[in-house]
Order: sequence, then C-alpha cells, then structure tokens
Amino acid sequence: ANLLKIGLQYTQDFDGLVIAYSQDCNLKGNGVANEGIVSTRLGLKGIPNLAEELQVARNLFLLEYTGGKLHIPTISSAKSVALIKEAKAKGLNVSCSVAVHHLVLTDEKLDGFDTRFKVSPPLRTDADRKALIAGVIENTIDMITSDHNPIDIENKKMEFDGAKSGTIGLESAFGALLTVLPLEKAIEKLTAGKNIFSIQNNNIKEGEIVNFTLFNPEGNWTFTKENILSKSKNSAFLRAKMKGKVYG
Repeated sequence: ANLLKIGLQYTQDFDGLVIAYSQDCNLKGNGVANEGIVSTRLGLKGIPNLAEELQVARNLFLLEYTGGKLHIPTISSAKSVALIKEAKAKGLNVSCSVAVHHLVLTDEKLDGFDTRFKVSPPLRTDADRKALIAGVIENTIDMITSDHNPIDIENKKMEFDGAKSGTIGLESAFGALLTVLPLEKAIEKLTAGKNIFSIQNNNIKEGEIVNFTLFNPEGNWTFTKENILSKSKNSAFLRAKMKGKVYG
C-alpha cells in the first residue's frame, strides 16, 4: 500500500499514470475459478469477488488520499464497477478496462474443465457480466481490451489446477463484442486506450503513416482455429458464435 501511495505521489511531477492490477493474493490463495455455485459443483478452489473488490477499494482510497492518476485494468465484478463509478462521482482521476471475455462468457463455461476458460481474473457469474456491460454502456468502464495472452500447449493442455491462466483474444475481440454491444460502443471502447495512454492518433493525409481497420459489421459466423493467426491456439472463443468480421 505504501509503495502505491508513493508511486501516485511521485508520478504527479510528470503527469504519470499508475496502472494497478487489483487482486488480493491472500484472498485468492490457490483459487483457480470464480467462487460460487459452479466452482463448488466442480470441486475447484474458488477465487471470491472480494479478492478483486477489496484491492480496488484499497487502491481507490489511496488515490483519494494522494491525488494523481490511476488505471485499473481488467475488472470482472459488479461491485468493482460500483466502486469505480462512486470514485468517479467524487472527481477522482481513475480509469479502468474490461476484457472481452468477461463481457461475453461466464463461469458456466467451466463445466467441461476446459483450461481455455481459465483466465485471470476468473470468469464470473452472469450477473457480473451484465453489470460489466452496463458499466461499458454508461461509460464507468473506459475501455475494452482483448487481454491477449498466448500460452504454449504444454501449459494449457493439462489438469485445470496446474494450467496457466489466459486466453488469446486479438482475432476474436471484434466479432465477440458485437454479440453483446452496439457497433458504435464497441469501436469507441476498443480505441479509447489511445486517449488514456496518450498515444498519438495518426492523421489520414498524404505523407502520413495511416492506422485504420477494415471490417464488416454484418454477418454471423463461427470462430475456429483457422481464424487464428497467433502461434498459440488457447482461445476461449473457439466454436463461439461471432457477429461481424475484421478483414485487416
């Protein structure tokens, strides 16, 4: 806590942004899945929502004390959304993100012990998922990330407890998001990171290097391994229904 306090104080000298992934490791313990009905039924050690929310609350208290700028990446619970909404109402300079898979998938996917669905933070309940979507739509959540995390087969194709957490998400992000969000909101939140992290936008004019995306917002299809350009194939969206497609 003191390290974060000092970090938030020192970075104000150069308008720096502190990124604080929020998880209480003591509360997480050896947990591998969201603590709830599904983890109990499957006999998997649980990670309570509190492991995230307690750390989010602590970090927001520190921000209120010190001032400065704080970014909280990949939140996953309804209470985290509420805490950040309250902090923003107080005028605190806080931003946050959510991963695509937390907006689309829930811990019900764990029924087959498929390690592709083992992510950090873990997939939560449908109530949490809906609260995250509401947080995106009302702009409490500032941006959406793919949380793209390539993992080799040796660390994924094994028993659930021992597998590494993470899913790739670059190729599936757009098509998965359009199944739960309007097109304009999906584009806004996928590109909002440029403002938060002060990345310059390239102008579309002669002599400039242009950065743009070609996509079709229409059409339904199924995501398969053939759609993955990454060397790693650990995608939580394999065989998932998609809407709209990115061409390049």
